[in-house]
This record gives sequence, C-alpha cells and structure tokens, in this order.
Amino acid sequence: MAIIPKKTPMREQPPKERIKNFNEVPLGYTPEEAINEAKRCLQCKKPPCVKGCPVEIDIPGFIEKIREGNFKEAIRILKDKNSLPAICGRVCPQEDQCEKECVLGKKYEPVGIGRLERFAADWEAEQGIMEIPKIEKSTGKKVAVVGSGPAGLTCASELAKMGHEVVIFEALHKPGGVLVYGIPEFRLPKIIVEREVNYIKALGVKIICNFVVGKTKTVDELLEEFDAVFVGTGAGLPWFMNIPGENYTGIYSANEYLIRVNLMKAYLFPEYDTPIVRGKNVAVIGGGNVAMDAARTALRLGAEKSMIIYRRSKNEMPARIEEIERAEEEGVIFHFLTLPVRYYADENGKVKEMECIRMELGEPDHSGRRKPIPIPNSNFKIPVDTVVVAIGQSPNPLIPQTTKGIEVGKHGNIIIDEKTGKTTKKGVFAGGDIATGAATVILAMGAGKVAARAIDEYIKTGIW
Repeated sequence: MAIIPKKTPMREQPPKERIKNFNEVPLGYTPEEAINEAKRCLQCKKPPCVKGCPVEIDIPGFIEKIREGNFKEAIRILKDKNSLPAICGRVCPQEDQCEKECVLGKKYEPVGIGRLERFAADWEAEQGIMEIPKIEKSTGKKVAVVGSGPAGLTCASELAKMGHEVVIFEALHKPGGVLVYGIPEFRLPKIIVEREVNYIKALGVKIICNFVVGKTKTVDELLEEFDAVFVGTGAGLPWFMNIPGENYTGIYSANEYLIRVNLMKAYLFPEYDTPIVRGKNVAVIGGGNVAMDAARTALRLGAEKSMIIYRRSKNEMPARIEEIERAEEEGVIFHFLTLPVRYYADENGKVKEMECIRMELGEPDHSGRRKPIPIPNSNFKIPVDTVVVAIGQSPNPLIPQTTKGIEVGKHGNIIIDEKTGKTTKKGVFAGGDIATGAATVILAMGAGKVAARAIDEYIKTGIW
C-alpha cells in the first residue's frame, strides 16, 4: 500500500469567523478521517514515538485499534497510561515529542498522533461512556496532592489506581490549574477539562477547592494526617521587565489577563460580571504559547490591532508552530527583533505609547538561541492602550516559604530528585512547573507519574 505523505487535514473554523467567538478552532476528525490517518502509521516493531512520550503511551497500540475501527479499545489503551487524553490531544507539543520521533516523519509528515488521541477521547465522550480501569484494593494509605493542575491530576490518578486514598487540595474555586486559568477556551474548552477532572474523581480521588495550602493548612499539618504529600502548585508568579512606566494603568501580566478571561469568564460579559479591558491597540510582550494566547484573546475581545512584540526573530520563538500560524491567520501583527524599553501615559496615568529599540541577533546564549543585542539609536514608538506582559513566570513561592526543610533553587523552584520527585523534606514530593519553572502540560504530567511511583514505594516500604 502506498504511503500517504501528508497528515489527514483537520477542519477548522475560518479565521474571519473564529476571531468573533471563543469556540474551539480545530474541529477534530470524523471517524473516517481518523481511520485514514491511523492507516499512515507504520506500526514499527521498536517504536521510537513511545520513547518521545513523557507518559509512555502505547502509541502504535492505540493507533492500530483506531485503524480497525475499535475506538473503545483505543481509548482504553490510551487511558492505561494517560488520564488526560482529551487535553493532551489538544495542547501537547507533539511536534517536539512523539511526532518528532515518528519514523514516517523522517521522510514525510509524521503521523498525527495528537489528532488521533483527541479523536479517541472525544469519541468516548460522545458515546456518554467512561471506562474505569482496574483499581487495586485499598492499601489504607493516604496521600495529599497540592494543586490540581496537570502534575497533580496525573499523580493523583496514578496513586488512586494503586489503591491509595488521595485528596487533592486546590487553592482556586475550580480544579484544573493552568488548564482552566491559563489556556483559552478556543484552544482548550473548559467542558473538556471538567470531563477529565470527573474521570479522576471517578477513580476515587477527592478534590477540595478554595483550600490554600500554606495558609489554610501547612504542608507540615498535612503530614500529620497523610502518609505523603505531593506538591504540584505550578508557576503562578508572573515576571515583569522592570522598565520605566510599567506600573501605568492598562499594563497587565499575562496571568491576570488570561485568568480574568478564562477562569472568571470575562469574555461572557455581562452574563459574568468580570471586568476586562477591551483595548483597541494591544501589545503582547513575548514569543511563547502564553503570548499567542493573549494576542489571540485580545482580537476576540475586539482589538483593532493585536501585536506580538518579540526581541528575537520568528525562528527563535518558543511557541508551537501551529499557534504562531493561527495567530498570523487571524491577523495578529508580529514585531520581531523589538524590545520595549519604556512606557508613556496620558494625564490619567493610562498607558498610551510604548518606546522600543530594534535588536539584532548575536552568538547563541545558554538557551541555544542567538542572543538579541540592542542596535544603538534605533528607538521608535508604538501607540498602545493595553499591554500584556507574557515573558514567563516563576514557581509559586507560597509552599517553599511556609515549609521548613524544603530546599529551593535560585529561581524559587523546589529542588527535587528528577528520578523520584523527592524533595529535601521526608515524605514530601514535588513535580511540574514548581520544580522546573514554566514548562509544558505533558512534562508536568510525566513528573506527576514519576512521583506517583516513588510515593507508592515510599509509603509501602517506609524507606526514604
């Protein structure tokens, strides 16, 4: 059978339509499209794609079942290793992980592994079924999980399947962490997150919201009640540039901007009464997925101009290629090799202008990307009425500040043994962005899985 060189295309909302709504952009595969894409898989005997997956999914196994039309078995194989397939199928950077390793991708386009994962998970939801895997008999051991983002949810689900009693403590009023507050509806519908969280609950995991560990109770107090604690509190401390005028009205961190829109539903005003600035000239500083999310959100809130200001060139942007392409299709304006150096305000203290300097690329720095160097006397101004700073975040500082014996790195990250997730405090494990700094959903999930295995061994043996 002849190899089909390109992925089966996925239908999307047209750009001119989608910038007027917050509905999901890609529309998913039909069963026929999924089967066609699954037929492209070479079914390698030693599949390198599995090595590229942080949660070790049997990729050829689930794809083969899709090819056979046995979608029920496909989702069972997926959920054997991954409790959040509908989320991963949408926001995982497959192009840098499983699909990057795909043998077919060496000569043609790789198999659309992420698209097939999404299809199987969505098919299960459409059938109204929820297969619960085998859960081991109760061990009588209790584990507290702090934070209900991807690391916490994965760690909790793995521990529950092992027969442990698990309680997740979440500071916000809804579970999901960055999945609900950070990623916009048009990229990850919140009904999907809710569905995946309900699956975790069905495994026996209890979730307590509005509970701030470090304030409501400390980690030490949890250790009196639980056999172990996993900390997955993410990277919620936004960075700013510390340049003149950054405190003017109309300048936001991406965290605040996206939390208002996503978690607090500002885009549904007046049904939800969350205020949000609806700027006409919006500048988003940064080049990652969060910057793309903010710039595309600004368009949907009515911006006439939504701009990305990035100090390197397009080649160095850390955002996913498809997110950059979608932003371009929607009309986001890109200012590359540009660095803000100062803001100016009107008489009311509201930002009205941004002074920038042009950059050129020098030798590669520690990140492997070419270092941006300012070009003297190349300053220019851009009119703006809203600025969103999306240059990164640091790990949430609350738990390290309120827990004796936990060692942290210079950026505030909890120091862990990467093979086990163990911290320097007995009985306390950590993983995800709190340990690595801001990274991807799937890497946080991988860390949650690693920690769950180590926690299981620790609470069964008592050996630290």
